[in-house]
Amino acid sequence: MTEKSTIRILVVDDEPSALRLLSRMLANMGFASVIPCNSGHAALEQMDQADGSPDVILLDLNMPEMDGVEFVRKLVERRYTGSLILVSGEDERVLQATGNLVRAQQLTLLGSLQKPVTPKGLAALFGKWSPPLQNHPSRAAKEVYSADELRAAIANGELVNYYQPKVAVATHRVVGVETLVRWCHPVDGMVLPDQFIDIAETHGLIHDLTRTVLINALAQAKLWQEAGLVLQLGVNVSIDNLASLDFADFVTGLADKTGVPPQQVVLEVAENCIPAHDARVPLETLTRLRLKRFRLSIDDFGTGDSSLAQLRDVPFDELKIDGSFVHHASTDEVIRAKYDASLAIARELGMEVVAEGVEDRDDWDFLCSTECNLAQGYFIARPMPAADLPGWTQAWQERIRKEFAAIS
Repeated sequence: MTEKSTIRILVVDDEPSALRLLSRMLANMGFASVIPCNSGHAALEQMDQADGSPDVILLDLNMPEMDGVEFVRKLVERRYTGSLILVSGEDERVLQATGNLVRAQQLTLLGSLQKPVTPKGLAALFGKWSPPLQNHPSRAAKEVYSADELRAAIANGELVNYYQPKVAVATHRVVGVETLVRWCHPVDGMVLPDQFIDIAETHGLIHDLTRTVLINALAQAKLWQEAGLVLQLGVNVSIDNLASLDFADFVTGLADKTGVPPQQVVLEVAENCIPAHDARVPLETLTRLRLKRFRLSIDDFGTGDSSLAQLRDVPFDELKIDGSFVHHASTDEVIRAKYDASLAIARELGMEVVAEGVEDRDDWDFLCSTECNLAQGYFIARPMPAADLPGWTQAWQERIRKEFAAIS
Protein backbone atom coordinates (compact mmCIF):
# COMPACT_ATOMS: atom_id res chain seq x y z
CA MET A 1 0.00 0.00 0.00
CA THR A 2 1.31 3.47 -0.89
CA GLU A 3 2.24 5.62 2.13
CA LYS A 4 0.31 8.90 2.37
CA SER A 5 3.57 10.75 2.87
CA THR A 6 4.72 9.80 -0.63
CA ILE A 7 1.52 10.76 -2.50
CA ARG A 8 2.03 14.07 -4.29
CA ILE A 9 -1.02 16.34 -4.31
CA LEU A 10 -1.56 19.58 -6.22
CA VAL A 11 -4.36 21.91 -5.05
CA VAL A 12 -5.48 24.44 -7.67
CA ASP A 13 -7.83 27.21 -6.49
CA ASP A 14 -7.82 30.98 -6.92
CA GLU A 15 -9.31 31.58 -3.45
CA PRO A 16 -6.56 31.86 -0.75
CA SER A 17 -8.95 30.71 1.99
CA ALA A 18 -9.92 27.62 0.00
CA LEU A 19 -6.25 26.78 -0.62
CA ARG A 20 -5.48 27.06 3.09
CA LEU A 21 -8.52 25.00 4.10
CA LEU A 22 -7.87 22.16 1.65
CA SER A 23 -4.16 22.08 2.48
CA ARG A 24 -4.96 21.88 6.20
CA MET A 25 -7.49 19.07 5.66
CA LEU A 26 -5.01 17.08 3.64
CA ALA A 27 -2.29 17.59 6.24
CA ASN A 28 -4.66 16.39 8.96
CA MET A 29 -5.35 13.28 6.86
CA GLY A 30 -1.62 12.51 6.85
CA PHE A 31 -0.62 13.76 3.39
CA ALA A 32 2.79 15.41 3.61
CA SER A 33 3.40 16.44 -0.01
CA VAL A 34 0.74 19.07 -0.78
CA ILE A 35 1.47 21.97 -3.14
CA PRO A 36 -1.05 24.87 -3.33
CA CYS A 37 -1.37 26.85 -6.59
CA ASN A 38 -3.58 29.92 -6.97
CA SER A 39 -4.12 29.59 -10.73
CA GLY A 40 -4.10 27.11 -13.58
CA HIS A 41 -1.02 28.74 -15.07
CA ALA A 42 0.86 28.43 -11.78
CA ALA A 43 -0.15 24.79 -11.50
CA LEU A 44 1.09 23.97 -15.01
CA GLU A 45 4.40 25.76 -14.31
CA GLN A 46 4.75 23.71 -11.12
CA MET A 47 4.09 20.51 -13.04
CA ASP A 48 6.65 21.42 -15.71
CA GLN A 49 9.31 22.24 -13.10
CA ALA A 50 8.64 19.36 -10.70
CA ASP A 51 10.28 15.95 -10.86
CA GLY A 52 7.26 14.02 -12.09
CA SER A 53 3.54 14.83 -12.19
CA PRO A 54 1.36 14.95 -9.06
CA ASP A 55 -0.53 11.79 -8.17
CA VAL A 56 -3.74 13.72 -7.44
CA ILE A 57 -4.94 17.18 -8.47
CA LEU A 58 -7.74 18.97 -6.60
CA LEU A 59 -9.12 21.37 -9.20
CA ASP A 60 -11.43 24.34 -8.75
CA LEU A 61 -13.58 24.90 -11.83
CA ASN A 62 -14.43 28.60 -11.77
CA MET A 63 -11.09 30.44 -11.90
CA PRO A 64 -10.09 33.63 -13.79
CA GLU A 65 -7.78 33.51 -16.82
CA MET A 66 -7.74 29.70 -17.03
CA ASP A 67 -10.88 27.90 -15.84
CA GLY A 68 -10.99 24.28 -14.79
CA VAL A 69 -12.25 23.00 -18.14
CA GLU A 70 -9.33 24.62 -20.00
CA PHE A 71 -6.96 23.22 -17.38
CA VAL A 72 -8.30 19.71 -18.07
CA ARG A 73 -7.47 20.19 -21.76
CA LYS A 74 -3.92 21.17 -20.79
CA LEU A 75 -3.63 17.99 -18.71
CA VAL A 76 -4.65 15.92 -21.74
CA GLU A 77 -2.01 17.65 -23.86
CA ARG A 78 0.59 16.75 -21.19
CA ARG A 79 -0.62 13.11 -21.11
CA TYR A 80 -1.38 13.36 -17.40
CA THR A 81 -1.80 9.88 -15.86
CA GLY A 82 -2.73 10.83 -12.29
CA SER A 83 -6.17 11.36 -10.75
CA LEU A 84 -8.48 14.37 -10.53
CA ILE A 85 -10.91 15.61 -7.89
CA LEU A 86 -13.18 18.44 -9.01
CA VAL A 87 -13.96 21.09 -6.39
CA SER A 88 -16.48 23.86 -7.06
CA GLY A 89 -19.23 26.05 -5.77
CA GLU A 90 -21.10 25.57 -9.05
CA ASP A 91 -24.33 23.58 -9.10
CA GLU A 92 -24.43 19.79 -9.36
CA ARG A 93 -25.25 19.77 -13.07
CA VAL A 94 -22.09 21.76 -13.92
CA LEU A 95 -20.00 19.35 -11.85
CA GLN A 96 -21.70 16.42 -13.58
CA ALA A 97 -21.03 17.84 -17.05
CA THR A 98 -17.39 18.53 -16.24
CA GLY A 99 -17.01 15.04 -14.80
CA ASN A 100 -18.35 13.57 -18.03
CA LEU A 101 -15.83 15.64 -19.98
CA VAL A 102 -12.96 14.42 -17.79
CA ARG A 103 -13.96 10.79 -18.32
CA ALA A 104 -14.42 11.36 -22.06
CA GLN A 105 -10.82 12.60 -22.17
CA GLN A 106 -9.83 9.28 -20.54
CA LEU A 107 -8.50 10.95 -17.41
CA THR A 108 -9.06 9.29 -14.03
CA LEU A 109 -11.74 11.09 -12.00
CA LEU A 110 -12.03 10.17 -8.33
CA GLY A 111 -15.14 12.32 -7.95
CA SER A 112 -16.49 15.82 -7.34
CA LEU A 113 -16.93 17.92 -4.20
CA GLN A 114 -19.12 20.97 -3.75
CA LYS A 115 -17.85 23.82 -1.61
CA PRO A 116 -17.61 24.03 1.33
CA VAL A 117 -15.58 20.80 1.28
CA THR A 118 -15.83 18.55 4.33
CA PRO A 119 -13.04 16.30 5.65
CA LYS A 120 -15.37 13.28 5.40
CA GLY A 121 -16.16 13.91 1.73
CA LEU A 122 -12.51 14.50 0.89
CA ALA A 123 -11.41 11.34 2.69
CA ALA A 124 -14.04 9.28 0.89
CA LEU A 125 -12.69 10.27 -2.54
CA PHE A 126 -9.08 9.65 -1.55
CA GLY A 127 -10.19 6.21 -0.45
CA LYS A 128 -10.78 5.43 -4.13
CA TRP A 129 -7.26 6.36 -5.20
CA SER A 130 -4.75 3.81 -6.43
CA PRO A 131 -1.45 4.21 -8.32
CA PRO A 132 -2.17 4.64 -12.05
CA LEU A 133 -0.15 1.64 -13.18
CA GLN A 134 -1.84 -0.67 -10.69
CA ASN A 135 -5.40 -0.67 -11.96
CA HIS A 136 -5.48 1.64 -14.95
CA PRO A 137 -3.27 0.51 -17.81
CA SER A 138 -2.80 3.05 -20.55
CA ARG A 139 -5.04 2.67 -23.56
CA ALA A 140 -1.97 3.26 -25.70
CA ALA A 141 -0.62 -0.05 -24.42
CA LYS A 142 -3.51 -1.96 -25.99
CA GLU A 143 -2.77 -4.00 -29.04
CA VAL A 144 -4.32 -3.08 -32.38
CA TYR A 145 -5.60 -6.08 -34.27
CA SER A 146 -6.27 -6.50 -37.98
CA ALA A 147 -9.39 -7.87 -39.63
CA ASP A 148 -7.41 -10.88 -40.83
CA GLU A 149 -6.33 -11.70 -37.27
CA LEU A 150 -9.92 -11.49 -36.06
CA ARG A 151 -11.16 -13.55 -39.00
CA ALA A 152 -8.62 -16.26 -38.12
CA ALA A 153 -9.61 -16.08 -34.45
CA ILE A 154 -13.25 -16.75 -35.31
CA ALA A 155 -12.31 -19.64 -37.59
CA ASN A 156 -9.92 -21.13 -35.01
CA GLY A 157 -12.41 -21.07 -32.14
CA GLU A 158 -10.51 -18.46 -30.11
CA LEU A 159 -13.67 -16.56 -29.13
CA VAL A 160 -15.06 -17.61 -25.76
CA ASN A 161 -18.13 -16.50 -23.84
CA TYR A 162 -18.14 -15.08 -20.34
CA TYR A 163 -21.39 -14.66 -18.41
CA GLN A 164 -22.49 -11.94 -15.98
CA PRO A 165 -25.38 -12.82 -13.66
CA LYS A 166 -28.66 -10.90 -13.48
CA VAL A 167 -30.49 -11.03 -10.15
CA ALA A 168 -34.10 -10.28 -9.20
CA VAL A 169 -34.05 -7.28 -6.86
CA ALA A 170 -37.06 -8.33 -4.80
CA THR A 171 -36.07 -11.97 -4.20
CA HIS A 172 -32.28 -11.88 -4.81
CA ARG A 173 -32.74 -14.93 -7.02
CA VAL A 174 -30.40 -15.48 -9.97
CA VAL A 175 -32.67 -15.35 -13.01
CA GLY A 176 -30.33 -14.93 -15.96
CA VAL A 177 -26.97 -14.03 -17.43
CA GLU A 178 -25.67 -11.67 -20.08
CA THR A 179 -23.26 -13.23 -22.56
CA LEU A 180 -20.06 -11.22 -23.05
CA VAL A 181 -17.56 -12.37 -25.67
CA ARG A 182 -13.81 -12.53 -25.09
CA TRP A 183 -10.93 -13.29 -27.45
CA CYS A 184 -8.57 -15.89 -25.99
CA HIS A 185 -5.53 -14.67 -27.91
CA PRO A 186 -2.67 -17.20 -28.17
CA VAL A 187 -0.07 -14.50 -27.40
CA ASP A 188 -1.82 -11.60 -25.67
CA GLY A 189 -4.13 -13.62 -23.44
CA MET A 190 -7.71 -12.51 -22.78
CA VAL A 191 -8.70 -9.61 -25.06
CA LEU A 192 -11.83 -7.61 -24.17
CA PRO A 193 -14.49 -6.82 -26.80
CA ASP A 194 -13.75 -3.09 -26.99
CA GLN A 195 -10.59 -4.08 -28.85
CA PHE A 196 -12.27 -6.08 -31.60
CA ILE A 197 -16.02 -5.44 -31.92
CA ASP A 198 -15.47 -2.25 -33.95
CA ILE A 199 -13.12 -4.20 -36.21
CA ALA A 200 -15.80 -6.83 -36.73
CA GLU A 201 -18.44 -4.25 -37.60
CA THR A 202 -16.15 -2.26 -39.90
CA HIS A 203 -14.87 -5.25 -41.87
CA GLY A 204 -18.05 -7.30 -42.24
CA LEU A 205 -17.16 -9.89 -39.58
CA ILE A 206 -19.94 -9.11 -37.13
CA HIS A 207 -22.28 -11.73 -38.62
CA ASP A 208 -19.78 -14.54 -38.10
CA LEU A 209 -18.86 -13.23 -34.66
CA THR A 210 -22.46 -12.95 -33.44
CA ARG A 211 -23.37 -16.37 -34.80
CA THR A 212 -20.36 -17.88 -33.04
CA VAL A 213 -21.40 -16.25 -29.76
CA LEU A 214 -24.99 -17.45 -30.18
CA ILE A 215 -23.99 -21.02 -31.03
CA ASN A 216 -21.70 -21.25 -28.00
CA ALA A 217 -24.18 -19.52 -25.69
CA LEU A 218 -27.17 -21.70 -26.54
CA ALA A 219 -25.06 -24.84 -26.30
CA GLN A 220 -24.01 -23.72 -22.82
CA ALA A 221 -27.60 -22.87 -21.86
CA LYS A 222 -28.60 -26.42 -22.82
CA LEU A 223 -25.86 -27.83 -20.55
CA TRP A 224 -27.04 -25.68 -17.66
CA GLN A 225 -30.63 -26.69 -18.37
CA GLU A 226 -29.70 -30.38 -18.21
CA ALA A 227 -27.93 -29.72 -14.89
CA GLY A 228 -31.07 -28.13 -13.46
CA LEU A 229 -29.90 -24.50 -13.81
CA VAL A 230 -32.54 -22.74 -15.91
CA LEU A 231 -31.54 -19.16 -16.75
CA GLN A 232 -32.56 -16.46 -19.18
CA LEU A 233 -29.71 -16.03 -21.65
CA GLY A 234 -28.95 -12.50 -22.85
CA VAL A 235 -26.95 -12.11 -26.08
CA ASN A 236 -25.98 -8.80 -27.70
CA VAL A 237 -26.82 -8.29 -31.37
CA SER A 238 -25.86 -5.43 -33.67
CA ILE A 239 -27.80 -3.43 -36.23
CA ASP A 240 -25.93 -5.33 -38.96
CA ASN A 241 -27.34 -8.58 -37.61
CA LEU A 242 -30.86 -7.15 -37.57
CA ALA A 243 -30.46 -5.80 -41.10
CA SER A 244 -29.92 -9.36 -42.38
CA LEU A 245 -33.16 -10.95 -43.58
CA ASP A 246 -32.06 -14.47 -42.61
CA PHE A 247 -31.00 -13.61 -39.05
CA ALA A 248 -34.38 -14.41 -37.49
CA ASP A 249 -34.42 -17.80 -39.24
CA PHE A 250 -30.89 -18.54 -38.02
CA VAL A 251 -31.73 -17.78 -34.38
CA THR A 252 -34.98 -19.74 -34.57
CA GLY A 253 -33.27 -22.75 -36.13
CA LEU A 254 -30.48 -22.65 -33.55
CA ALA A 255 -32.94 -22.64 -30.65
CA ASP A 256 -34.82 -25.57 -32.19
CA LYS A 257 -31.59 -27.51 -32.70
CA THR A 258 -30.30 -27.00 -29.16
CA GLY A 259 -33.65 -27.44 -27.45
CA VAL A 260 -33.49 -24.10 -25.62
CA PRO A 261 -36.96 -22.48 -25.40
CA PRO A 262 -37.08 -19.09 -27.19
CA GLN A 263 -38.61 -17.56 -24.04
CA GLN A 264 -35.26 -18.12 -22.30
CA VAL A 265 -33.28 -16.18 -24.94
CA VAL A 266 -33.03 -12.38 -24.59
CA LEU A 267 -31.62 -10.57 -27.62
CA GLU A 268 -30.12 -7.28 -26.45
CA VAL A 269 -29.99 -4.34 -28.84
CA ALA A 270 -28.02 -1.22 -27.89
CA GLU A 271 -30.15 1.92 -27.94
CA ASN A 272 -27.82 3.65 -30.41
CA CYS A 273 -28.38 0.75 -32.83
CA ILE A 274 -32.03 1.60 -33.30
CA PRO A 275 -32.17 3.23 -36.75
CA ALA A 276 -33.91 6.57 -36.99
CA HIS A 277 -34.55 6.19 -40.72
CA ASP A 278 -35.46 3.24 -42.93
CA ALA A 279 -35.92 0.78 -40.08
CA ARG A 280 -37.97 -1.59 -42.19
CA VAL A 281 -35.64 -4.61 -42.23
CA PRO A 282 -34.50 -4.35 -38.57
CA LEU A 283 -38.11 -3.85 -37.50
CA GLU A 284 -39.16 -6.88 -39.55
CA THR A 285 -36.39 -8.97 -37.98
CA LEU A 286 -37.23 -7.87 -34.44
CA THR A 287 -40.94 -8.41 -34.94
CA ARG A 288 -40.42 -11.91 -36.37
CA LEU A 289 -38.17 -12.81 -33.44
CA ARG A 290 -40.79 -11.51 -31.01
CA LEU A 291 -43.48 -13.56 -32.74
CA LYS A 292 -41.26 -16.62 -32.29
CA ARG A 293 -41.36 -15.81 -28.54
CA PHE A 294 -37.75 -14.61 -28.20
CA ARG A 295 -37.44 -11.78 -25.69
CA LEU A 296 -36.11 -8.40 -26.87
CA SER A 297 -34.16 -5.96 -24.73
CA ILE A 298 -33.07 -2.37 -25.36
CA ASP A 299 -29.58 -2.06 -23.87
CA ASP A 300 -27.71 0.98 -22.46
CA PHE A 301 -30.93 2.96 -22.37
CA GLY A 302 -30.44 6.71 -22.06
CA THR A 303 -27.16 6.89 -23.97
CA GLY A 304 -28.57 6.84 -27.52
CA ASP A 305 -31.06 8.75 -29.59
CA SER A 306 -34.16 6.58 -29.45
CA SER A 307 -37.50 8.30 -29.14
CA LEU A 308 -40.70 7.22 -27.43
CA ALA A 309 -42.12 6.53 -30.88
CA GLN A 310 -39.31 4.06 -31.61
CA LEU A 311 -39.81 2.34 -28.28
CA ARG A 312 -43.50 2.08 -29.04
CA ASP A 313 -42.92 0.68 -32.52
CA VAL A 314 -40.34 -1.97 -31.56
CA PRO A 315 -41.80 -4.78 -29.43
CA PHE A 316 -39.23 -4.73 -26.63
CA ASP A 317 -39.89 -6.78 -23.49
CA GLU A 318 -37.07 -5.35 -21.41
CA LEU A 319 -35.32 -2.03 -20.84
CA LYS A 320 -31.78 -1.98 -19.43
CA ILE A 321 -30.99 1.32 -17.72
CA ASP A 322 -27.39 2.30 -18.44
CA GLY A 323 -25.01 2.08 -15.49
CA SER A 324 -24.27 5.82 -15.62
CA PHE A 325 -27.90 6.37 -14.55
CA VAL A 326 -27.65 3.83 -11.72
CA HIS A 327 -24.30 4.16 -9.92
CA HIS A 328 -24.53 6.95 -7.29
CA ALA A 329 -28.25 7.49 -7.96
CA SER A 330 -28.82 7.32 -4.20
CA THR A 331 -26.76 10.48 -3.61
CA ASP A 332 -26.68 12.35 -6.93
CA GLU A 333 -29.90 14.20 -7.79
CA VAL A 334 -29.07 14.47 -11.49
CA ILE A 335 -28.37 10.74 -11.84
CA ARG A 336 -31.48 9.96 -9.80
CA ALA A 337 -33.63 12.09 -12.11
CA LYS A 338 -32.31 10.20 -15.17
CA TYR A 339 -32.92 6.87 -13.47
CA ASP A 340 -36.47 7.83 -12.47
CA ALA A 341 -37.26 9.02 -16.00
CA SER A 342 -35.99 5.77 -17.55
CA LEU A 343 -37.93 3.69 -15.03
CA ALA A 344 -41.11 5.66 -15.71
CA ILE A 345 -40.80 5.15 -19.47
CA ALA A 346 -40.37 1.41 -19.02
CA ARG A 347 -43.33 1.20 -16.69
CA GLU A 348 -45.51 3.21 -19.08
CA LEU A 349 -44.69 0.76 -21.88
CA GLY A 350 -45.10 -2.35 -19.72
CA MET A 351 -41.43 -3.38 -19.96
CA GLU A 352 -39.34 -5.23 -17.42
CA VAL A 353 -36.46 -3.13 -16.05
CA VAL A 354 -32.83 -4.15 -15.57
CA ALA A 355 -30.43 -1.80 -13.77
CA GLU A 356 -26.86 -2.10 -15.07
CA GLY A 357 -23.73 -0.87 -13.33
CA VAL A 358 -24.68 -1.82 -9.75
CA GLU A 359 -21.26 -1.20 -8.22
CA ASP A 360 -21.78 -1.15 -4.44
CA ARG A 361 -24.19 -1.70 -1.56
CA ASP A 362 -25.54 1.85 -1.83
CA ASP A 363 -26.58 1.18 -5.43
CA TRP A 364 -28.21 -2.11 -4.40
CA ASP A 365 -30.12 -0.57 -1.47
CA PHE A 366 -31.30 2.23 -3.75
CA LEU A 367 -32.71 -0.26 -6.28
CA CYS A 368 -34.50 -2.08 -3.48
CA SER A 369 -36.36 1.15 -2.73
CA THR A 370 -37.61 1.44 -6.32
CA GLU A 371 -39.68 -0.77 -8.61
CA CYS A 372 -36.68 -2.11 -10.55
CA ASN A 373 -37.01 -5.79 -11.51
CA LEU A 374 -33.44 -6.99 -12.13
CA ALA A 375 -29.92 -5.87 -11.28
CA GLN A 376 -26.54 -6.49 -12.85
CA GLY A 377 -23.07 -5.22 -11.95
CA TYR A 378 -19.81 -5.79 -10.12
CA PHE A 379 -21.50 -5.63 -6.69
CA ILE A 380 -23.26 -8.84 -7.68
CA ALA A 381 -20.62 -10.47 -9.85
CA ARG A 382 -18.11 -9.79 -12.60
CA PRO A 383 -18.37 -11.68 -15.90
CA MET A 384 -17.08 -15.22 -15.47
CA PRO A 385 -16.43 -18.40 -17.48
CA ALA A 386 -19.37 -20.78 -17.76
CA ALA A 387 -17.64 -23.33 -15.55
CA ASP A 388 -17.58 -20.85 -12.64
CA LEU A 389 -21.29 -20.04 -12.64
CA PRO A 390 -22.67 -23.01 -10.62
CA GLY A 391 -20.11 -22.43 -7.85
CA TRP A 392 -20.77 -18.69 -7.86
CA THR A 393 -24.54 -19.34 -7.63
CA GLN A 394 -24.03 -21.38 -4.45
CA ALA A 395 -21.77 -18.67 -3.03
CA TRP A 396 -24.39 -16.03 -3.87
CA GLN A 397 -27.04 -17.96 -1.94
CA GLU A 398 -24.73 -18.05 1.07
CA ARG A 399 -24.01 -14.34 0.69
CA ILE A 400 -27.75 -13.65 0.68
CA ARG A 401 -28.18 -15.53 3.95
CA LYS A 402 -25.36 -13.60 5.62
CA GLU A 403 -25.25 -10.14 4.04
CA PHE A 404 -28.91 -9.57 3.22
CA ALA A 405 -30.53 -11.40 6.13
CA ALA A 406 -32.03 -8.19 7.45
CA ILE A 407 -33.90 -7.45 4.20
CA SER A 408 -34.54 -10.95 2.85
